Amino acid sequence: MSNVKWSATIVVACVMAFVAGRGWPGIAAQAQGGPSLTALDYQEITQLINRYAYGIDTCGNNGYDYADVFTPDGVFIDKNSDAGFKAGGRVLASGREALATLVGGGSRGCKTKLVWTDWSHLMLNHQITPTATGATGRVYLVQMGMTGPGTIARHGGYEDVYVKTAAGWRIKSRTHVRDKAWHAPGLQTPDLN
Repeated sequence: MSNVKWSATIVVACVMAFVAGRGWPGIAAQAQGGPSLTALDYQEITQLINRYAYGIDTCGNNGYDYADVFTPDGVFIDKNSDAGFKAGGRVLASGREALATLVGGGSRGCKTKLVWTDWSHLMLNHQITPTATGATGRVYLVQMGMTGPGTIARHGGYEDVYVKTAAGWRIKSRTHVRDKAWHAPGLQTPDLN
């Protein structure tokens, strides 16, 4: 085979692999008949989590920037505190108004100590998994400045359920879990759906 034909074969194979991989791993899942997400879905869910961090840290739009990353009936659940873990998870807020109030907005007007202006939420190592109803996710929660200027600490993580709505991807439920939850089966949330 000539070098030109060999090079052309390699280029065609690379292009075919690229085209087949668009929207990956959704293409593989579709071929197997399972749920799939496109590359755009992954990007939109990632941006959703970025908006969550900004919303909680800034109390933007009186807390509604935070609340609006959730579905209208979305819930925030605590399994990180001892009380929340012992209860199998405590719902701290359910619905738009309660979620805005949870971060210091809503009726509190962003004037309470719940407005986290001195520290920041960072979401790291985000995993997104397609499901029959949308997707689930896990992400580490790292906070800067919580225990003093320049400090960085991991504060567990989040286990999420995402759904695609007419307004785009939203969080159906977010559960704050303990630091070691993903390494110790006894601390894990059994089912995210």
